[in-house]
Formats: sequence, C-alpha cells, structure tokens
Amino acid sequence: MKTLYLDCGMGAAGDMLMAALLELCSEQEKEEFLHTMNHHLGLPGVTVEAEPAVKCGITGTHMVVKVHGEEEESQDHSHSYDHDDHEHSHDHESEHDHTHGHDHSHDHESEHLHTHKHNHDHHTHDHDHTHTHDHTHSQDHTHAHSHAGHHHSSLHDIEHLISHMEVSERVKADVLAVYRLIAEAESHAHGAPVEEIHFHEVGTMDAVADVTGVCLLMERLEIEQVIASPVHVGSGQVRCAHGILPVPAPATAHILRDVPIYGGSIQGELCTPTGAALLKHFASRFGAMPVMRVAAIGYGCGKKDFEAANCVRASLGETLEGADEVVELCCNLDDMTPEALGFAQEQLLAAGALDVYTTAIGMKKCRPGVMLTCMCRREQADQMKGLMFRHTTTLGIREYVCSRTTLQRVTKEIETEFGTVHRKEVSGWGVQRGKLEYEELAEIAREKGLSLEEVRQQIEGRYW
Repeated sequence: MKTLYLDCGMGAAGDMLMAALLELCSEQEKEEFLHTMNHHLGLPGVTVEAEPAVKCGITGTHMVVKVHGEEEESQDHSHSYDHDDHEHSHDHESEHDHTHGHDHSHDHESEHLHTHKHNHDHHTHDHDHTHTHDHTHSQDHTHAHSHAGHHHSSLHDIEHLISHMEVSERVKADVLAVYRLIAEAESHAHGAPVEEIHFHEVGTMDAVADVTGVCLLMERLEIEQVIASPVHVGSGQVRCAHGILPVPAPATAHILRDVPIYGGSIQGELCTPTGAALLKHFASRFGAMPVMRVAAIGYGCGKKDFEAANCVRASLGETLEGADEVVELCCNLDDMTPEALGFAQEQLLAAGALDVYTTAIGMKKCRPGVMLTCMCRREQADQMKGLMFRHTTTLGIREYVCSRTTLQRVTKEIETEFGTVHRKEVSGWGVQRGKLEYEELAEIAREKGLSLEEVRQQIEGRYW
C-alpha cells in the first residue's frame, strides 16, 4: 500500500506540509504544481513560490505564499513585551491585531480571526502583538495603512471560492472538509455560530492556498494511506487580543481532540489550526512509523530557527506485506473463578478482539494467579479496556503497542463428497499453506462415524 508517514516532531503548519509533499515530486511535477497554484486556483492576488531552506544542517523547502505581494508574517513573542527588543522581518512596521504576536515556529497561515475594532496610531504607539484567534461580528473597520482595502470573508464566501477552482472534485471536497474543521474549531473557541465567523482576507487567502496545495499534492502523489507521528504542539503562552492564552491555541486544541499530542521545552506555537486540520482530515492513525520501504523523503521548513530542526518530514513508500500494529492489554488476576474468567474472555472475543488468552503467573505473597491478555487493534483499545474492567476484578490494565507481521489470509469454499467445506489459506514471505475448517470436519466426522483424521485425509487426498 502506498503510504505517507509524516513526522510532526516539530509540529505542523499548512505551508510546511505543502513543502514536504512537494519535495516528494519530480521536477516536472513540481513545475506543474506551481503553475496550477499560480494560474488555476482563482485566488485573488495569490502567488506561491518554493524556495530552498536549511534547518540545523538539513536542506529542505520553504513555501512562500503572498497575497498582493504581502507574505503573512509571524512575530517573536517577548514576555516583557518590550517593543524595542523586537526586530521585524517585514516591511510594514505597524502591525495590528492581525499579527501573530508570540514566539512562533512557522511563517504560518493567518486563518485566525480578528477583533471588533482596531485603534492605530502608526507613529507613536507600541506594537500590540496580539494573536488573531478572535472573531468578529462587525465589518466596521478603517485601515489607514498598507492593509487598506482588506475585508473579511465568511465560510460561505470561502466555499464559493473553492467551488470555482480549476481542480478535481476530489480536491475540492478535501479542501472544503479541512476548512470546515478550521471554521468549526474557531466557532467553538469563540462561542459563536459558524455563520458568524469571519476571516481576515490576507490570512484567508494564505490558508486556502496552503490547504489547496496539500490536497492537490495528496491527489497527485496517489497516496493511499497517511500515518502521522504524535504531534508536537509547542509550549508556553500566546498573547491574544483578549489576554494571555496557553499553547496550543484554543482552535488547534479543539481540532486535535483524540489525537496524541505533546508539549516539550520549545517555547512557541508549533502546530497551527490549518496544520492540525490537515492532519486530522488525512491521517488514518497517529503513532510510530510502520514497517515500510521508503522511496522518497521530503522536508518542509518553517522560517523560525530553534535548537531542533523546524521542519516536517514526509516519508513516502510501500508498507510491507502484512505489517501492522496491535495493542496488548494485560492485567493480573488472583480472585476470579474459572467460570467468571472464561466469561470475560468470551465477551472480549465477541466484541472483536484479535485474540484473548491467559498465562499462569505467581503473584505477591506467593499467590498463584492468571495474567489475562487481550490483543486488539488500536482503535478497539478503549472499548476492550472498558470490557476488561467490567468483567474482571482488576484495578489496572497495562497497555503495550506492538508491531506485528502477518501472512495474507483467504478462505476458499471447496465442494467435497461431504458437501461444502471451507479451507483457510495463508501465503507470503515464501510460505504457502492451508488448513480445513475444524468445526466442519468435526461435524462430518460425527455424522459419518469417522475419526477427524480420516475425514481430513479423504478430503485432502482427493483434492490436493
């Protein structure tokens, strides 16, 4: 299976994901992609460029998305908020509530929302580097600076824009799904209906370009499965229009529910709402890299520099035949009857466990006991843990994630003199063998007055 593994050890943003995927393409595919982004999306004033970048000695690509020649910038966040300590990497010095006023790992898309009013004194005021995770219900804004003419777009406007792109219906559907995740998260964070959420023009076009670029590359690379590592979201705080908020920002945290995330020592917001939404939409699961033959590796770089390489790594290849992951759930028991323990095993198997078994163990105070082990798929783990707590006397369950390799299995129907019999066949890794279904052989043996082995020999001797 053609698999993409995304290493999000330094978080994720839309531009970084797009750059990492672009590095997996051939030179011709890269040119075709950039031509599509710049001439066939219909995004007003948007240009997309790929430029080389180096992070901690690793070469990669950084995507530059500009709207009317302006690139959305992030700002370093100082805990003292001393304006004199800040050096800006952009031309317009009079940043307002549209800027990202915190230590940030990416030059990321400002799909975030802004506040009701802006008070600007462009010559005398200190910069209020506020984060843009805020929404507006009003469009009464006056901008007497280089941002003049910017307006706000609703989700309906975004949907209309996407529907007129010159891309496939599959890409349109993916872009819409991702952007709705972002809008719903912002809606939840601000306690406002999705219909009342409005996006700042520059940030909107920047984010739509990032999302569309990733969706286009997913289609062009013909990826069948996406697996991502646990997501590094960063740590510390961000300063917003309404005060100091923790990292991850509320919208990002909402999107990443049920996704394994972690903080760390790096101060700043490493995962943006757009990056989070793209991961949530495309990744079938989050965890360790599967067993796979990697054919291509790409590095998508952010603009900031940290002690760790600020990039997303994309590995594209084929997952090996029969390789997957399972979860082992174990608990020690010394106070259950055999009947009760057998009933617990039956319930776990009936619920879809891959296997359930017991192991004799010695417990404290020299008491003999039993270790109950339930093997299941990762998505079944919570359900199985609930059943184990319900049907056993355990007070705790140990959980292990294991890699396993299996042979390919098929079941075939065979017409025999005794009627239809099923044969399970396995193959792979240079092995091929089969086995007749035991229950069917046993039923024939009872009916015909034969031994189990006699029935097996008659069938196998005639058909193999």
